[in-house]
Amino acid sequence: MPVFAPFRFFLFSFLWLSPALLWGQNFQFDDSQRGFEAMRIMFYNVENLFDTNNDSLINDEAFLPEGDNHWSIHKYYTKQQMLSKCISAVGGWENPEIIGLCEIENKKVLVELVNQNSLKSAKYGIVHHNSPDGRGIDVALLYRREKFKVISDTAIKVVFPNDSKSRTRDILYVKGLALETDTLHLFVTHWPSKYGGAFVTVPKRAHVATILKHLSDSIRLANPKANIIIMGDFNDKPEDESVSNFLQAKSPENYTSNDLVNLMFPMSKKGLGSHFYDGSGFNEWSTIDQLVVSANLLSPENRLMVKNNQAYIFKAPFLLKTNKNGLEVPFRTFIGQRYSGGFSDHLPVYLDLQVK
Repeated sequence: MPVFAPFRFFLFSFLWLSPALLWGQNFQFDDSQRGFEAMRIMFYNVENLFDTNNDSLINDEAFLPEGDNHWSIHKYYTKQQMLSKCISAVGGWENPEIIGLCEIENKKVLVELVNQNSLKSAKYGIVHHNSPDGRGIDVALLYRREKFKVISDTAIKVVFPNDSKSRTRDILYVKGLALETDTLHLFVTHWPSKYGGAFVTVPKRAHVATILKHLSDSIRLANPKANIIIMGDFNDKPEDESVSNFLQAKSPENYTSNDLVNLMFPMSKKGLGSHFYDGSGFNEWSTIDQLVVSANLLSPENRLMVKNNQAYIFKAPFLLKTNKNGLEVPFRTFIGQRYSGGFSDHLPVYLDLQVK
């Protein structure tokens, strides 16, 4: 059973006091009940969701009680509670049906996340594979079993041709039945960051984009009307070369029926974003968290369709904070190594998929 809206606001009360403070007067949001006519699909970079246990196979030392971040049980469970309430808020009347996540350490943190009070009633299934990333941060998928039936899932390794020793996150591929209507192919991805400089990292993001393009092409070769959604932190904007040329994700304003379509293009063109970069005097919102779909999901003739042909950034006021320069930025867990006690350095993105 979904958690009803009045009770959900009660769950938020100790943090945000009232619905007016939670949403804000200018925050536009559809919180209507979806039932079996639609499902909300969201992606969220949760900014280093680590437990406090030492894993000798990964570099998690910074997130130990004695580590640089002085990570503690209290900080860990506070973050779990805040993330769960953010995810629940994205759902509106009922919890989101499918949730792609990145920067999670292991399955344990996912089990503890879905058992938080605001998410527990949804009885989420978990898809997760340990990846070879040196820091031990993975991607994962949560799903509500009554609306999405997993058929298969695979962790796709990423090996860089010119740097075979470098390790990064796997691409998670999940195939399932959505709303008892049609098959849905989901990819959850977290592309290499820009740390280390453009000369080193641009080719790596382009390589991951090429893999995803090949995978989506293979699916559509078998079924030209396959329903595909690629969600993730691309660490590049929709107009950057890795996304526009290598993934070949087109703008919703200019695409053909055979294309992948990047639903974040309109927001990026307006200067909106899910992540705020603040460094060396350069301040910018950027839409690096993206939702890319196969073009048929925008067609009224398809059994499943993206509602209003749009995706959204969940920029609720409680996820934001005013920084020292008077700018509104994500309320994050850490600023450098200083504990801030917030949610994440990213905002969630989402779309609604409806049955036609």
